[in-house]
Amino acid sequence: MPLQNYQYDTIMREYSRRQAQSRYDLEQRRTAVYEEIPRLKEIDREVASLSADKARALLGGQDCGLDDLKASITLLSRERMDLLDANGYPEDYLEPHYVCPLCQDTGYIGSQKCTCFKKAEIELLYAQSNLREILEKENFDHFSFDYYSDTITNDATGLSARETALRAYNTARSFVRDFDDRFQNLFFYGNTGVGKTFLSHCIAAELLKSAHCVLYFSAFDLFDLLAQSTFSRKAEHTDEEHFIFDCDLLIIDDLGTELTNSFVSSQLFLCINERIMRRKSTIISTNLKLEDFSDTYSERTFSRIASNYQMVKLIGKDIRIEKIFLGGK
Repeated sequence: MPLQNYQYDTIMREYSRRQAQSRYDLEQRRTAVYEEIPRLKEIDREVASLSADKARALLGGQDCGLDDLKASITLLSRERMDLLDANGYPEDYLEPHYVCPLCQDTGYIGSQKCTCFKKAEIELLYAQSNLREILEKENFDHFSFDYYSDTITNDATGLSARETALRAYNTARSFVRDFDDRFQNLFFYGNTGVGKTFLSHCIAAELLKSAHCVLYFSAFDLFDLLAQSTFSRKAEHTDEEHFIFDCDLLIIDDLGTELTNSFVSSQLFLCINERIMRRKSTIISTNLKLEDFSDTYSERTFSRIASNYQMVKLIGKDIRIEKIFLGGK
C-alpha cells in the first residue's frame, strides 16, 4: 500500500533536514576557504557574473560571444580547481556534499523515487512494525526443523511434529509469495513455544524487505491501544487505529493471554471484520484450543475467522525450553 501521509512527511522531513545541513556545511567551508584563499572568492564572483551574461544571451537569442563566455568560465573553473588542489583541498570542496548524490537528497530522480527513498521507506516500516531487532534473528534463514520431533504426532492428521512444522513453513512461504496476488489470512494455533510467533516473524521479515507495511502487536498491546483510541479524543490515537485497520499485514500475537472482557471481544471482532472488509491480511497466533476460542471471545468472531483464515496448527515440545537444554543452539 502507499505510504500514509504522515509516513511520507516523516521521510520528506529527513530529506529537508539533509538539504539544510548540506547548505550549512557548504557555507561553512566556503567562508573558511575564502579567508584562506581570497582569489577563490573573486573567481566565484566572476563565474557568477559570466554565467548570468551567458543566460541573458541565450534568452535573447544571441549567439555572438557565447563561445568566449564559455571559454572564460572554463578557464576560471580550471584555475579554481588548481587553487584548491595546490592548497590541499579536493576539487569538489566547494560543491554541495549530498548523502545521496543520485537524487541530491531530494528523494526523487525525475518523477521516480530514488533508491535511497525506497530504502528509507523500508527502514521506516521496520521501525514502525515493532519488530526491527527481533527480525534479525527470527526469519526464514534461521528457521530450524531440528527442534521438531519425528515421534510426536498429531492425532487428527497422523503427521509428526516435524512434518507438521514443514507444512506450516511451506504455508508461510506461500503466504509471502502470493501476498500481492490474493487476499489471505493465517491463524496459527498450538501449545506454547512451538514456533507460531517465529513463523509470523519470518513472514513479517520478508514482507518488510519488499516495503510492505507490517504492524506487530501482542494481544495485550493491541487492545490497550484500541482502548486508548476508543476513550480518548486525541487525533494521534485515531490515526493509529486507522493504521491498524489499513496496514498491509497486521500480526496479533498471543491472542488469549490478555484479560478478556466484553470490550476486548467486541474490539477483536471489529478489527478482524474491518480488515476483512478492506481485504487487508491478518495473522493471529494463539495458545488457545479451537474449542475454547469461541467460548473466550464469541461464536460470531470464531465463525468470521474460520471462514476467512487458513488454520495452521503446530505441535511439539516447547522450543524455548529445548534451546535451554541444548545450550541455546
